[in-house]
Amino acid sequence: MNEKIIKDTSLDRLTPREIVAELDKYIVGQKKAKRAVAVALRNRIRRLKLEPDLREDIAPKNILMIGPTGVGKTEIARRLARLAGSPFLKVEATKYTEVGYVGRDVESMIRDLMAAGFQMVKQEMQESVTAEAERRAEEALLDLLLPFTGKKQKGQKPKQGPVVRPMGTFSINPDNGGSPGLIGTAIQVGIPAFFNRKADNQGEKQDNHGNENAETEETEPSANNGDAETDRAQFNATREKFRAMLREGKLDNRTVELMVNQNPQFPTIEMMGANMEDLESSLSGIAGFFGGGGKKKKVVSVQRAKEILKAEEAEKLVDRDRVIDEARQRVEETGIIFIDEIDKIAVKGDRGGPDVSREGVQRDILPIVEGATVNTKWGPVNTDHILFIAAGAFNVSKPSDLIPELQGRFPLRVELDSLGKDDFLRILTEPKNALTRQYIGLLSTEGVEIDFSPEAIDRLAALAAEVNSRLENIGARRLHTIMETLLEELSFEAPDISPAKIPITVDYVNEKLADIVTDQDLGRYIL
Repeated sequence: MNEKIIKDTSLDRLTPREIVAELDKYIVGQKKAKRAVAVALRNRIRRLKLEPDLREDIAPKNILMIGPTGVGKTEIARRLARLAGSPFLKVEATKYTEVGYVGRDVESMIRDLMAAGFQMVKQEMQESVTAEAERRAEEALLDLLLPFTGKKQKGQKPKQGPVVRPMGTFSINPDNGGSPGLIGTAIQVGIPAFFNRKADNQGEKQDNHGNENAETEETEPSANNGDAETDRAQFNATREKFRAMLREGKLDNRTVELMVNQNPQFPTIEMMGANMEDLESSLSGIAGFFGGGGKKKKVVSVQRAKEILKAEEAEKLVDRDRVIDEARQRVEETGIIFIDEIDKIAVKGDRGGPDVSREGVQRDILPIVEGATVNTKWGPVNTDHILFIAAGAFNVSKPSDLIPELQGRFPLRVELDSLGKDDFLRILTEPKNALTRQYIGLLSTEGVEIDFSPEAIDRLAALAAEVNSRLENIGARRLHTIMETLLEELSFEAPDISPAKIPITVDYVNEKLADIVTDQDLGRYIL
């Protein structure tokens, strides 16, 4: 199974150097953090290749990232998980409270991670049966568009099945004494009764002596049989014509009526540390028992019906138990949880007494990070080898303000550097998803072509660094506010002036932003 995990997630081909190179495509700078996560990920691959006895004793080297907001902490963890094909979950430590108080309990992060792993594996398995699901959906859709209405041949009688006959009723009283609070339940019991085979055989013999009997009609050719065969041939020819039209999209605008699965939905409930996920599962089961999870008729277009039927057929083709087993294995061996804002639950030394929203949460997170078994609706999940990456700015508190036990569970600590002008310049130009490329693509959809000159990009980077130094340092997120302010008017007028080609020069940048940057009070609100 471990070899299968390595193969499925393509982990074996990722060396630490290649992991850093991939992260460089999206994240500027932060070499220390990239190297730390690359080594941590590679160690997980190495662990999966060891003997079981030694493998179980190797714990993941959890990482604590320290750095101001907007420098790439979350993006590093997200890109790492996507690169490795691992189940990934990002949570904020501030959303949890100590067990026994109203709010989310920390175990819910493991349930959410298992849900993400389940969906990931399920989608992969459904993609592997796409061709068969499309074929079945097409046949089902053709049955809806062109139902067969040919006449049945004489003599083809339906087989006699068991007949349930009532044998009586009786009452159940669990108290044996007649408690006034309980009412006995009347149950009607039936037993299968079959027709007398001897009588049936005699009937067949009598038919054999007659002029018209079922056996003769089935064996001897007749005009009716010929008509039925002709009808079937004509129906098949028409069905193939409909199939061709369906594949060409000529029937997409027609409507059909089909039966769709109706799953009862229940709102998310949070109650005093209780596991409401189990309650939701129980309610869903009760609703299905009373018919709440049945089917309902729905009139949709052929195009939409094709999607619904394909999804239903793919669901049938995938073995749910196999999905659960593989998802649990992948979550336990390669799952990654990114806990953001962990500095917000650190308790400063001048605080007196326990704090349920801070120290209490730390105490609850500790066993999850150390290794525990959490019950989910897909079965128990062990957290011994899940990789935890925590991050925080720690501008008010310090890592030493965390409880010592929790500090010990994050042995690797990396400090991320603040971003300056050169970093902003690289962010605007180098990454595959650079902001300049994003805005060029967005406005091109309106027929407006914009072109950033190198001097304009350099000026934008300098302005971002200047504003961060004078106001709050929010890192690369400052570039988003500056770019939006720069192109706000152009984005508003784009549909009216297209097609057009607008050069973004230094003068254009100064015209739109210089006054805001120099006016400190105005810049505080806008930038």
